[in-house]
Amino acid sequence: MGVPTPLFVISRMIQITLPDGSQRAFPGPVTVAEVAASIGAGLAKAALAGKVDGKVVDTSYPIDANASLAIVTAKDADGLEVIRHSTAHLLAYAVKDLFPEAQVTIGPVIENGFFYDFSYSRPFTPEDLSAIEKRMAELAAKDEPVLRRVLPRDEAVAYFKGIGEHYKAEIIASIPAGEDVSLYREGAFEDLCRGPHVPSTGKLKHFKLMKLAGAYWRGDHRNEMLQRIYGTAWASKEDLQQHLTMLEEAEKRDHRKLGRELDFFHIDDHAPGLVFWHPKGWRLWQHVEQYMRRVYQDNGYLEVKGPQIIDKTLWEKTGHWDKYRDNMFTTESEKREYALKPMNCPGHILIYKQGIKSYRDLPLRYGEFGNCHRNEPSGGLHGIMRVRGFTQDDGHIFCTEDQILQECVDYTALLQKVYADFGFHNIIYKVATRPKERIGSDAIWDKAEAALIESLDASGCSYEISPGDGAFYGPKIEYTLKDAIGRQWQCGTMQVDFSMPERLDAEYVGEDGARHRPVMLHRAIVGSLERFIGILIEESAGALPAWLAPVQVVVLNITDAQAEYARSVAKTLQNQGLRVELDLRNEKITYKIREHSMQKLPYLLVVGDKEVAAGAVAVRARGGQDLGAMSLEVFMQKLRSDIAQKSSS
Repeated sequence: MGVPTPLFVISRMIQITLPDGSQRAFPGPVTVAEVAASIGAGLAKAALAGKVDGKVVDTSYPIDANASLAIVTAKDADGLEVIRHSTAHLLAYAVKDLFPEAQVTIGPVIENGFFYDFSYSRPFTPEDLSAIEKRMAELAAKDEPVLRRVLPRDEAVAYFKGIGEHYKAEIIASIPAGEDVSLYREGAFEDLCRGPHVPSTGKLKHFKLMKLAGAYWRGDHRNEMLQRIYGTAWASKEDLQQHLTMLEEAEKRDHRKLGRELDFFHIDDHAPGLVFWHPKGWRLWQHVEQYMRRVYQDNGYLEVKGPQIIDKTLWEKTGHWDKYRDNMFTTESEKREYALKPMNCPGHILIYKQGIKSYRDLPLRYGEFGNCHRNEPSGGLHGIMRVRGFTQDDGHIFCTEDQILQECVDYTALLQKVYADFGFHNIIYKVATRPKERIGSDAIWDKAEAALIESLDASGCSYEISPGDGAFYGPKIEYTLKDAIGRQWQCGTMQVDFSMPERLDAEYVGEDGARHRPVMLHRAIVGSLERFIGILIEESAGALPAWLAPVQVVVLNITDAQAEYARSVAKTLQNQGLRVELDLRNEKITYKIREHSMQKLPYLLVVGDKEVAAGAVAVRARGGQDLGAMSLEVFMQKLRSDIAQKSSS
């Protein structure tokens, strides 16, 4: 007979449950790395971190109680996050190695990469950037272990002051007294960090430093301007190259560059974050707005217009003042304080409240091309994509609880149709649920979240849940476009709001004769028109489809002998409602064709003696495609077909 296992040994056994449901037992505390090694050498080598009971930790993390564990590798989203986090530290290590007097501040992970801010006596140069990246690769090749230690707060402050890292000491000093902080060391470099990190620098192989920028310490313009180095990091060489290729393509499509080249708009320091629209750009704007106005009209929306400036007491009632005060422009008149509206919803409630509303009036749909202003930080402004003044295709639906589902289903179908007309067919759906800071009871939030989820199920849409990302007054569906080069743009939204009608005392008379609160659905399809037009410019690389192009056709003569005929062709097209330019300059036709081709126009019509004699036009489509000679009527039929089909010709 075997010797029975003593009970005290059994009580110390730790059960580790793996993602496939299998379990492994260990006689005492065990690290993530040791569990990975017990599964196989390949997994042990690939392990970057572990996920213990849902929390991502270092591979050195000791598990001292029964737990679930997933080994995190470069194939996992969490693994990529750890790689980027660790590469930010590698960047700081290289900077300190090359520029010992530089001070490190913060270095977070951002979308597709990371950045790190430094204080240094002179500006870094592109040559410095190349040297830093080279040194990062050399340090990574040394495959130094990344080691964690914990210090009491005050001891950590003293440590970083002692090595001359005053910014780090300031960060740690802001942590509550008595708390411990974790530090990570690789080679000669040690940094404050919560972690986790890769087990050694050799795991960091596929990265590139991208650019230099300025950033104020703690985001305050009164503080020192730091130097920010941006980088990207990926799990494989192929992923890195794919990302760099995408960035090259994105640079070609940059709406700021194309906006200048195509003479659409400009941004001026006299009005930071605001757009100066040029004639062609404003024509494009008008086409988008007029299209959306027809969408309003065809789908039961009543267009309204609210004032720009509203007394701050209204914003206090709705909760916007407490939530968004720092991002609101304010003014004063006759000892009353006003805010320039950052959104349209409170104004629509005031319109709704004029006169008694019956259940028979619901759903009541208001739409507004509302001009809003938000005091965005100057560092966050980006062309016409991120501005301080913008116009929304804003709509609010006042309805009963029983009407929420159908209104949301109808709205999703409408949004899909609009996006398809603009050339977007790949839509990502997310349900953003209640945030920590919110108004309204949990029961109301339960109802609102359930309604949105049910509507997407009824619409046959696959969706993700984004926990905690809802607005402070209600959950929302976020509709995100995926463009031609794989970038994602969150544009549309549908929000269910029980709270704002309550706060502003909106009512309707029910079938029972009693007064009830309507539910308010906040919705936008394209969102900010400025941003959406920027997306359209980048999606099309400036080659806008014929139905949107500010200029659809340019008519060019070869010599002065065809000038009169060219004028008549242009006039005929204009009389048909087409957007036409006429170029009668005394220049070589090859020069004129090349110049107008650079403007990415859908069609060029060239007229010479042959065309005059035949009563025809020689047609050149965008991209240099020669369609040959055809009658003006045949060409107009072709162009009308392009416009009707909203094709990308």
